[in-house]
Amino acid sequence: MQFMKAFLILEDGNVLTGTSIGSTKEVISEIVFNTSMTGYLEVLTDPSYAGQAVVMTYPLIGNYGICYEDMESLKAWPDGFIVREISRRPNNFRSEDSIENFLKVNDIPGIAGIDTRALTKILREKGTMNGMITTNENFVLDEVLEKLKGYTTAGVVKKVTCDERKVFPGNGFKVALMDFGSKNNIVRSLQQRGCEVTVYPAFTSADEIIKSNPDGIMLSNGPGDPEECVSIIQEIKKLIDSNIPIFAICLGHQLVALANGAKTHKMKYGHRGANHPVKDLSTGRVYISSQNHGYVVDGDTLSDDVAEVSFVNVNDKTVEGVSYKGKNVFTVQFHPEACAGPQDSNFLFDRFIHMMEGTK
Repeated sequence: MQFMKAFLILEDGNVLTGTSIGSTKEVISEIVFNTSMTGYLEVLTDPSYAGQAVVMTYPLIGNYGICYEDMESLKAWPDGFIVREISRRPNNFRSEDSIENFLKVNDIPGIAGIDTRALTKILREKGTMNGMITTNENFVLDEVLEKLKGYTTAGVVKKVTCDERKVFPGNGFKVALMDFGSKNNIVRSLQQRGCEVTVYPAFTSADEIIKSNPDGIMLSNGPGDPEECVSIIQEIKKLIDSNIPIFAICLGHQLVALANGAKTHKMKYGHRGANHPVKDLSTGRVYISSQNHGYVVDGDTLSDDVAEVSFVNVNDKTVEGVSYKGKNVFTVQFHPEACAGPQDSNFLFDRFIHMMEGTK
């Protein structure tokens, strides 16, 4: 079989050659890496990857195929997909499709045959950078590098949020879920605990949510620079002042910190994978977590009068969770709903339920 050549051109001038998989369109994107060994479909359908091309560090991807039931949203979101080896003949009793066909259907260009671990070392040493995926063998490097330097990821929350309010039934607490790029398993995790979940578009006003009289508010994960979400942060301030219990994940966690006067900053290469250890400072216990973020809350900017850090990353000591004093608000940077990843921290949904019980 004849395979088409494809190239990954990095902002630092590195050019890596492999074979084309999926769509053959040309894209420029931010190149990030994920260290998960499984869960590639959940990665591909996580809206938090909007505006990014994902490098999978595990060398064989696609061996158990595609099971559409496992999708975390209605479509795939990354701009590109980069792997060492793609399995063209998946073997699993649940498999409904191949990953290569899934990429084609979702118009996502990719490359196989890249030394992804060498690429990951570059990104770890030099930091996350922009890159181009192309099948054009006649590219002019200087022209491409000029385009890469001018590329920025912006407006991605607007791109991924739902268009209208949606209600998922339950006979327990009423939870309002702000969709900044929410994964399906957040809704499932709440429904498993009996909650009725109403999903709201990201730019819904705080007044509309408060008037619906929810028992609790969930702020979801999502893509991009949190400081870009200026109008959303203003509405979150009003939600916090309402004293309705709030549980926030990932981007939601960062937005709550910004609403309370803290700062966030971009990490050198972020945390993306299903194997990140986090420590609960109240118990000393360590949990293995699923993560996907390139920005982090600056703990030094959190006022001691307002908040205290509740979880830290074991590897680099960055802030992984915050509890807010005198408020029914707690937030985490990692993903307790996992999918894909360990279920170690899904007890945090139970904590949210108990918080809502305590306000009744």
